[in-house]
Amino acid sequence: MKPKKSNQLNKSDWLKAALELLSSSGIGAVKIVPLAKKLGVTSGSFYWHFEHRPELYGALLEYWEREMTDKAIESAKKFAGPPEERIWNLMVEVMETGMARYDLAVWHWSQSDTTAHDVFTRTMDKRFRFAAWMFEQAGFDAIQAETRGRMMVVYMMGESTLLPEGSDKPSDLLKLKFNILMNREN
Repeated sequence: MKPKKSNQLNKSDWLKAALELLSSSGIGAVKIVPLAKKLGVTSGSFYWHFEHRPELYGALLEYWEREMTDKAIESAKKFAGPPEERIWNLMVEVMETGMARYDLAVWHWSQSDTTAHDVFTRTMDKRFRFAAWMFEQAGFDAIQAETRGRMMVVYMMGESTLLPEGSDKPSDLLKLKFNILMNREN
């Protein structure tokens, strides 16, 4: 992340930097001074956006849920084409934008923090329910839809978080995975 001048930083800049730090080093590393250093500003500028570190943590969880789940769901719901295209478009959006790349870090944080656990659980439930709904719309029965939806969500999380940065994720491989999920012979 390229540092900005202090007067140009907004709350979102701090949250993005915090997500990056969470992802690379865990929640214990998400502190004011390292974040300020990462952003190229003094730690005093933090207090223009947050009262204290616990407020940052709460905002970080809200940001992750909203930006990495709620916006994707809202976008997919607005899609007017066939249900199969909705599923495909969502998969492409998540994989191309790296929307799920912070999930493992948030999951890890949720193992030691009840608030993070509650947010992670609620967010995963949203994703699973929405994915199942999409597959139901595509004509799968409830059990098949839930199974395929969970497989899609977990695949995207794993692929986004466990493969090294810059790994090739060719669209033809994504298309193959989509075709497997859509296969009605199973």
